[in-house]
Amino acid sequence: MTLDPAPALEVDPLLDDPATRIIVCCGAGGVGKTTTAAALGVRAAERGRKVVVLTIDPARRLAQSMGIDQLDNVPRRVDGIKGDGELHAMMLDMKRTFDDIVEAHADPERARAILGNPFYQSLSAGFAGTQEYMAMEKLGQLRARDEWDLIVVDTPPSRSALDFLDAPKRLGSFLDGTFIKLLMAPAKVGGRAGMKFLNVGMSMMTGTLGKLLGGQLLRDVQTFVAAMDTMFGGFRTRADATYRLLQAPGTAFLVVAAPERDALREAAYFVERLAAEEMPLAGLVLNRVHGSGAARLSAERALAAAEVLDGEPADAAENLDESRIVDQGHGKTGLRGGHDNGHDNGQDTSHNTGRLPEAVSPEPLPASSAEVSPAVAQVTAGLLRLHAERMQVLARERRTRDRFAALHPEVAVAEVAALPGDVHDLAGLRAIGDRLAHTKGTP
Repeated sequence: MTLDPAPALEVDPLLDDPATRIIVCCGAGGVGKTTTAAALGVRAAERGRKVVVLTIDPARRLAQSMGIDQLDNVPRRVDGIKGDGELHAMMLDMKRTFDDIVEAHADPERARAILGNPFYQSLSAGFAGTQEYMAMEKLGQLRARDEWDLIVVDTPPSRSALDFLDAPKRLGSFLDGTFIKLLMAPAKVGGRAGMKFLNVGMSMMTGTLGKLLGGQLLRDVQTFVAAMDTMFGGFRTRADATYRLLQAPGTAFLVVAAPERDALREAAYFVERLAAEEMPLAGLVLNRVHGSGAARLSAERALAAAEVLDGEPADAAENLDESRIVDQGHGKTGLRGGHDNGHDNGQDTSHNTGRLPEAVSPEPLPASSAEVSPAVAQVTAGLLRLHAERMQVLARERRTRDRFAALHPEVAVAEVAALPGDVHDLAGLRAIGDRLAHTKGTP
């Protein structure tokens, strides 16, 4: 049974549509989310939109690729953008974002008390889930300013790249939890009555927590909760508003993956989770897809040819010619009578494509077996084995893509060919953007 080709992800119409205001790049760690987000930002800006890219990646690769010394919590304009658009970039500073919220929603005296509280300092610097929630806070702030046509979000590098979807719910559960209500009760009751209530309601709890955490930490938590009491409702309201924003028609999610089993398994989970949360999915970006300039030469045939060359060199050329495994014309790899397939599916195959280098055999291989030297036979056999390995990688990638397509045939796909090295400048990001825009669906 042959699978129908997956629909191609149309990137340029998505970027050009003025109704598209937010693009969220999500996926497992190490699949190229940051590079994809930056490439989309560059392409959108050079097509005339005013764009800001928000990254939560601590590696600072985004800043380096855009020629910025460093990114921080303030959008920085990127120089070198061609066309009428603008590109800004920023990296989430979790603690600074939390501090800004406190300063904006508390009077100066209460803000100082909160910012100086030891428990708050620990919470804002690295409490579980704080990064995801603050990413949503920052997204909401950027959208509310209405200063940019398009916001591109690179999601947190957490174990599950959709943890940020749970941040509003986790925050609500935390604020509505029994422990927080008990801690808030003394501040609401006030005076000695409040302390009496605390002693009655938390007599067993405080003894246990005091032993586990220490009395000072417990007092810091109580002080923090009392100071933050008036702000809790605002946190929940803004979190819920941002969650609704992610569900709005102007938002588009792109799931980013590599053509590997684990990454595509995670991608399938993301697709299903987004559907369950009613989040608008634009499609799948499949990064680092390998290609070959000699795709018609199968792994089996390449290995067979290598085995022939590993035999008696005197018989190699004659056997290769008779079996018609290798095209002997001008160092090209393929079947005799075929043409040089230098590009496969529109992908750049100039690097590590599996093509036998012309420098190895600039002239046709000699018909006389006596003219084939052992050195040439050894090098050619090695190249054939490398090609066989590449073809095996291609076959494995195709199988994993087919499994994903069978599970989710409705998901549009953009395949991005593997690059020779890391992207480190705007030119590299433009190249990624070009590959994203000029892609074919998974055949």
